Amino acid sequence: MTPADRIDELRRLINHHAELYYERSAPEIADAEYDSLVNELRDLEAQFPDLIVPDSPTQRVQGRVAFENLVEAGPLLSLAESEDNAPKHRHAEQMLSLDNAYSEAELRAFDERVRKQLETAEDIDYVCELKIDGLSIALTYDNSSLKRAATRGDGVHGEVVTANVQTIKAIPKKLRTLVIGKFEVRGEIFFPRKAFEALNNEKLLAGEVPFANPRNAAAGTLRTLKSGAAAKRGLSAFVYQIVPVDLQDPLPVSHNEVLLMLERWGFPREPHTTLCRGIERTIDVIESWKEERGTFDFDTDGVVIKVDRLADRPVLGTTSKFPRWAIAFKFPAEQKTTLLRRIEVNVGRTGAVTPFAMLEPVFVSGSTVSMATLHNADDLARKDIREGDTVLVEKAGDVIPRVVGPVLSKRPPDAQPWVMPTECPRCGAALHRGEGEAVWRCENTSCPARLQRGLEHFASRSAMNIEGLGESLIAQLIEGRLVQDYADVYALTMETLAGLTSSSTRSDGKAIERRFGEKNAAKVVEQIERSRTNELWRLIYGLGIRHVGERGAEVLEEAFGSMDALIVATVEQLHSTREIGPVLAASIRSWFDEPRNRQLIKRLRAAGLRMDVPPEERGARSAPGPLAGKTYVLTGTLSALTREQATDAIERLGGKVTGSVSRKTTAVVVGVDAGSKAEKARTLGVATLDEPAFLALLAEHGS
Repeated sequence: MTPADRIDELRRLINHHAELYYERSAPEIADAEYDSLVNELRDLEAQFPDLIVPDSPTQRVQGRVAFENLVEAGPLLSLAESEDNAPKHRHAEQMLSLDNAYSEAELRAFDERVRKQLETAEDIDYVCELKIDGLSIALTYDNSSLKRAATRGDGVHGEVVTANVQTIKAIPKKLRTLVIGKFEVRGEIFFPRKAFEALNNEKLLAGEVPFANPRNAAAGTLRTLKSGAAAKRGLSAFVYQIVPVDLQDPLPVSHNEVLLMLERWGFPREPHTTLCRGIERTIDVIESWKEERGTFDFDTDGVVIKVDRLADRPVLGTTSKFPRWAIAFKFPAEQKTTLLRRIEVNVGRTGAVTPFAMLEPVFVSGSTVSMATLHNADDLARKDIREGDTVLVEKAGDVIPRVVGPVLSKRPPDAQPWVMPTECPRCGAALHRGEGEAVWRCENTSCPARLQRGLEHFASRSAMNIEGLGESLIAQLIEGRLVQDYADVYALTMETLAGLTSSSTRSDGKAIERRFGEKNAAKVVEQIERSRTNELWRLIYGLGIRHVGERGAEVLEEAFGSMDALIVATVEQLHSTREIGPVLAASIRSWFDEPRNRQLIKRLRAAGLRMDVPPEERGARSAPGPLAGKTYVLTGTLSALTREQATDAIERLGGKVTGSVSRKTTAVVVGVDAGSKAEKARTLGVATLDEPAFLALLAEHGS
């Protein structure tokens, strides 16, 4: 079974058992079995990110609880044992993640970016804090009293866990000092090493599966246990930030002073925290902690470096994921040696064919690893990694297992250099590698290994928009050999779909089958029929040609007007088209040069799909739109449109969307939880549009 097959199987199993657990309160498998499936899926997706899809259980909310919490939770209790119905809390401001650095060079580059943006050549004051391997928490206080505690969740909304947090002695329920107003304190809840060892010893004595690491145990304790049981486990906490909501007094001017103030109020802070002048002193502190990390009473995987002066932070701003005023330096990963049994290749959705290692299972950084990435054929050859080698394995960033290199002293005498296959292992099509690229690719869209992900893209809302043709149904169709390329979708009938069944096996070995049914089948067939008349650009985009996005598909439709013209277009003709560069031109030509792809177009044409654009529409689309010459920037979240839909609406009216604000920007569209771009717009005097104003603009011009 390939990694892609196993990932598909895991997703189906997890979705099935999550539905039984959350919606029907009738689980079929033990909690430890479910947890094992979840952890295996997360590990595989980390190794093969090309196989991640938006609706995977790892990318979306599952039932009442975010998947992040399911992964962290360890063995789950039944709903009856859970303390409450897990209400959600909206954080005072978004809880962002941290960007990572793995070398001194990356730390110096971070420092250079900070000084450049602050327009100073002087050394910057940084605060270094050990990065605790625990669970992020947001504590809401009102007039010095703890009112609510919530997990990080998706960064915007967290799960309320107040009762359990109140059992943690390190977190004050009432502050030592009267603080007038409302505020949020951010921190990390963790297991001290001795408490974690005691907990796992108890589980072993009781014949239970121990927790893999302290972070899983901390999360599981907070979200699944009643407060009485949680109190016995000995959790602790450190805090590191105040988010004012309605405070009477202003905050201190520096992060270090905030930490000292929190300590005076009765909060625990990480005791090794150090204020450093300049990046060189910061690096010295990190080096000393790197040597001492094994002596601390808690797990740490790195150091968080933060700009100390709070007034500098709004100037530095944030991205959609990370603050630009902080970075996490990750300590070198733990390494283990194991046997590399064999080298295989995986085919991803885009056709990328990448080698991976099948290993003798080895425990590394908190989990058992049996597969690891080998990046690409060139990297594998450079390191001279061979089947039968004893190899060094680590988790890059403590997440993605990878093979570092061979232990040459233990190499078997008959070990041979590994050779990259020249044909796709699943369909036999010749593999291609673009000039200057390291990755080999299978260009055959109908390749079984690519078909699952390709069909999901083909049916997605942005492409052919076939609602109901999702991951689970596609998997059934492929397994039953009812669909072997995109054109087969248009031969599906209501009778065929209605008769499909899905099966699962309970822990007692009993098989359960469910029928798709006439009602669901009718809806899907209706969507398939409707998609035959979609615009040509949707079909071009849905084909999944590498580098061709929605905008590129629209440009190709406008420039060539028909599939026939596009099929015979030369690289030179493609490159001379507006917005089509040499890489994209070569990719398009390569895709149409594959005989199987040309056959697919022929079959789609026979199925009645639209293959051209009426001349009058071509002229209308190429005419300048009402927003021609205007540039917009999007920030925050819109309730009525996704970021992609908003961008598409602006571009269809002739406007342009960019990622940064300048004096040339026409307006910034500001949604909920807008970032620093909104503030920069106000500073530069650039107009801002809230969501109602933006929607009115689109309506005014007929979009």
